[in-house]
Amino acid sequence: MSFFGVRYETADFGDVLDRVQGIFTDLFLALPNVILGVLAFVIFWGISWLVAKLVRSAARRAGQPRGLQVVLSRLVAWSILAFGLLVALTIIFPTITPASLFGTLGVSGVVIGFAFRDIFQNLLSGILILFTRPFRIGDQIVSSDHEGEVIDIQVRATRVRTYDNRVVVIPNSQLYTERVVVNTAFDKRRLSVAVGIGYDDSIADARAAIVDAITALPGIIDDPAPTVLVTSLGDFSVNLEVRFWINPPNRREAVEAQDQVLEAIKKALGDANIEIPFPIQQLKIEDGSARTRESDAE
Repeated sequence: MSFFGVRYETADFGDVLDRVQGIFTDLFLALPNVILGVLAFVIFWGISWLVAKLVRSAARRAGQPRGLQVVLSRLVAWSILAFGLLVALTIIFPTITPASLFGTLGVSGVVIGFAFRDIFQNLLSGILILFTRPFRIGDQIVSSDHEGEVIDIQVRATRVRTYDNRVVVIPNSQLYTERVVVNTAFDKRRLSVAVGIGYDDSIADARAAIVDAITALPGIIDDPAPTVLVTSLGDFSVNLEVRFWINPPNRREAVEAQDQVLEAIKKALGDANIEIPFPIQQLKIEDGSARTRESDAE
């Protein structure tokens, strides 16, 4: 058969039907293996869930933090699922042997390692953070430009809730290699505020008035006791630093304590007739007309 001078051969539909029939025959013959492979994977999935639950329970009884319990259970579950997937593949595809499969994984593992280097780095950093525990869930930390409360330590990243109720996801590699400030590492925290008094006022009287005022405030602990130090002699005031301790050391308590302390200091210094000076600038304006007359006379 030819059209426009081009010759075409008539398709043999018998061969096409034989090929389609062969495909369905192969699928039918492989169906028991597919069912067995899926069943094996489901069994391994159930085993991974049960073992992960046992690992998490054992870690909880051992006193490990919640984040470490979750990561250990997930690692065990993923390992069992990966092994179950290999078993299922060898059942579904009998030509695949464990040796050839592991050989293929070994060759491709190098490529996967380079492609997912950052993921593996974050994974290892997350495990080290959970074991070394530089901070825990519930701690308030400062990392780079971010500050907030740690709400979850995952395998790849750590979730931090900021004080304005937003969530920052920080990679674990950054938290493990860079500087992190843990504000709630101890049960006490020292805060400080600055205040200035006039040069004509007594430093001893100001110190006594400030200490008496802030010691009576709720949330300010007596041990260590509040202190007032002279930090510098400024242009218009004697600069003091008022140091005090709070418990618990959370951000909310710190802000409220600073507010109460500043209010109490202002009232105490006012009651003691001690001046809180403010900057004063003197402007000297010269008479330009006199200078103009001198220039004309010359």
